[in-house]
Amino acid sequence: MHQNNRNHTRLLSALLSFAFLLYSFLSHAETELADMILPMKARAQWIDNNTQERVKVLLPQLMKDTNIDMWILISREYNEDPVLKTLLPATWLSARRTTVLLFARNKHGQVDALAIAPYNVGDVFQRAWNKAEQPDQWKALAEVIEKYKPNSIALNTSEHWAHADGLVVTDKELLVAHLPKGYQKKLVSAEPLAVAWLEQRTKNEIFQYSQIVKIAHAIIAEGFSSKVIKAGETTTDDLTWWYRERVRELKLTTWFHPSVSIQRAGVEAFDHEASFTNANGENVIQPGDLLHLDFGITYLRLNTDTQQHAYVLKKGELQAPDYLQNALAKGNLLQDILTEQFVVGRTGNMILKRAREFAIAQKLKPTIYTHPIGFHGHGAGTTIGMWDAQQGVVGDGDYPLHLNTAYSIELNNAVYLPQWSKEIRIMLEEDAIFTSEGVQYLNGRQTQLFLVESASK
Repeated sequence: MHQNNRNHTRLLSALLSFAFLLYSFLSHAETELADMILPMKARAQWIDNNTQERVKVLLPQLMKDTNIDMWILISREYNEDPVLKTLLPATWLSARRTTVLLFARNKHGQVDALAIAPYNVGDVFQRAWNKAEQPDQWKALAEVIEKYKPNSIALNTSEHWAHADGLVVTDKELLVAHLPKGYQKKLVSAEPLAVAWLEQRTKNEIFQYSQIVKIAHAIIAEGFSSKVIKAGETTTDDLTWWYRERVRELKLTTWFHPSVSIQRAGVEAFDHEASFTNANGENVIQPGDLLHLDFGITYLRLNTDTQQHAYVLKKGELQAPDYLQNALAKGNLLQDILTEQFVVGRTGNMILKRAREFAIAQKLKPTIYTHPIGFHGHGAGTTIGMWDAQQGVVGDGDYPLHLNTAYSIELNNAVYLPQWSKEIRIMLEEDAIFTSEGVQYLNGRQTQLFLVESASK
């Protein structure tokens, strides 16, 4: 009897010790993740410093390359031009009244950044409107234009990129009506400059971007675990909302609602559209399921976009079946085939065509829909296919590839599994940067399935 009590005490002590170690490990992991994220004030400082560096270092070269003398951006509060939003101070969550930002190349080869606005627009822009001296904001803008005498005035109008088409009709009409005589014929589209501004990443941004993707990967790994998933209980909808809640706990935001989908033996064939729309939101996750997550965060005005897979172990399993791991390896091969086609000057449609031809020659079944990423999740720049446009994309698919630009390497490869008597899709998406050294993933890529232990194990 006493021996049994001692054994029970030892067992209880061991369980408590294990529980404490597990709690400590998880708490440490959560603390480590939180420690990677800057406080709000430090984030604002980083954003403002980064904007200043981009305007001083990057913008002069971009305006020279696009042969634009003056760039004018106009927005009214709550109807902001997408490009203008990337230039506002971090503490400005919207434009104020009518905010006019103006960039003008000066005789020293630099760019003057001016604000014709009712308030100071941070430290990047010099205030160029004294309302007491000139009550009319549009006349004040005209005076600045006459001072610089530009040969070209670029406005944000674009057929193919919504990001570069932010000038609304009313503001354009008011601008044209108040332009100094002869300047109407000097108006040009800012499309090449706006797209270049949005897609180009500085060295500082590239370094920080790798940290942002690292955070996103860590959140994905946390959710793809038995800590969150209880096989036989947790639904795909539960897991989707867990990701939303976790992001908010970390004082971050998502730029789209995550989606979680299941592929499993013995059910209907893959539905591509459903994988993006949570059509199977109430599916209960079971042992043997192949899970898919599409997930992205916004942090420091930069966005991530990631798709990865997890496998829920069956009773007695220690790893995923070889046929699933092999399917993932074919997805990695498709990634390699695609990124090998990244060459400066090639258009997205050229890259798409070459990558598909090489992949099909290696007996893959590819669908490629890779997009730029940065200030916007689906960014401006070179688009390489869409899931429903595998023959090319008009407009942004014809845009050539440039160095120091970031992409979500997004694609899927279909694989027939005799073990499941059907075809599955390995859907992958990883953020990468394209530099003179080629394509580099910002924080690696998934090459092994996440493994989720089930209670029955």
